[in-house]
Amino acid sequence: MNQKLFKYTLIALFLANSSLGQITIGGKEIENNQVHSLITNSEIITGAQQPNLYLPELKGKRVGVVTNQTGITNGTKIIGKKSCNEKTGMGSCAIFEQISIVDFLIDNGIDVKKIFSPEHGFRGDVDAGETVKSGKDIKTGLPIVSLYGKNKKPTATQYADLDIVLFDIQDVGARFYTYISTLHYIMETAAETGKKVIVLDRPNPNGHYVDGPVLDLKHSTFVGMHPVPVVYGMTIGEYAQMINGEGWLANKAKADLTVVPLRNYTHQSKYSLPVKPSPNLPNDKSINLYPSTCFFEAFNGSEGRGTDKPFQVYGSPYLKNMPYQFVPKPNEGAKNPRFNGEICYGEDLSDADFLSEINLEWLIRAYNNYEGKDPFWIKQSGAFWIDKLAGTDQLRKQIEQGLSEAEIKASWQKDLEAFKKIRVKYLIYP
Repeated sequence: MNQKLFKYTLIALFLANSSLGQITIGGKEIENNQVHSLITNSEIITGAQQPNLYLPELKGKRVGVVTNQTGITNGTKIIGKKSCNEKTGMGSCAIFEQISIVDFLIDNGIDVKKIFSPEHGFRGDVDAGETVKSGKDIKTGLPIVSLYGKNKKPTATQYADLDIVLFDIQDVGARFYTYISTLHYIMETAAETGKKVIVLDRPNPNGHYVDGPVLDLKHSTFVGMHPVPVVYGMTIGEYAQMINGEGWLANKAKADLTVVPLRNYTHQSKYSLPVKPSPNLPNDKSINLYPSTCFFEAFNGSEGRGTDKPFQVYGSPYLKNMPYQFVPKPNEGAKNPRFNGEICYGEDLSDADFLSEINLEWLIRAYNNYEGKDPFWIKQSGAFWIDKLAGTDQLRKQIEQGLSEAEIKASWQKDLEAFKKIRVKYLIYP
């Protein structure tokens, strides 16, 4: 659909739905005009916070929900007050308790059949790479279907008792963050089984720039499925539209897709996540550094897992001439971190400037200072992990050849410009 027409259609849908009488939030019925006050309490309004745009379509349908601890919306319990944005014309606004999108749907009489959980699990407390087990949600009694492990793609059987699949997960805008791969498979099975997909959009905290090597499809894995750069500058709703529009689903199928858009958002909006999206991205700093420091997962050292600064520090026992020291130890986000109990030497990046591009200087510096007997780059299943993260073997080879950051980045530009021409077709926000 033409993007301007898409936007006007959503506005018309919102106005049409504004005649709805009551909805339920946190078990309490409230008038529709109260919803308008509630959703203007913060400057950026997520898709989940606009129930008028999706509840009518879910009524009377069998629904599966793809979510985790980040899929939250407003409850009715007031936990504080704050000054309102001048645009609202209100002097003081309430701050509402946040509840799970699953609880919200059940409170509103939606027939939720099951929950699908991505990497890190429904509660977001499973280590990276650890198999997420299926089970049952203690609070609701709903079955939880794991989409991380052997069952990354939902089966037709798992969709058999569903009419609609609702997707509500906070992404961080880096290609190797696996929630967009889960989104791909959710849409693919939906296209194959004739089910509808609704994506509740959320801001991208790294949506303000586009950078990095574009993935070569011969390096496609679950940590990078599509020919996009490491940082693609799109919300998860925009990305869903691109998956559909570019024919990336199997057999170039297209899912029946609806995106419930954000309000008051631009790609330059700074957004502080209310809930950490995974165990080792605990704060805004780690999320901003992550597209650059995730490359340290691929070297013979530590990316800070097992410390209180994951993805904000890096080090190795074999970088002894570097100034910073830390010792990884088991913690909530890393049950068995690499180099557990050993002194790692490296850098503390927690005071680094806010990034609007990928930083390669740190990785290059680590490579040039490395003195280990084992290779700098680690392998998984016989392949260099850096090639999977970068989506190409060129970055590894360029660093080995001694190219500078500027020279490496210059080699990305042609592919980045081509990607940006594709990207613009699917943008919902300026």
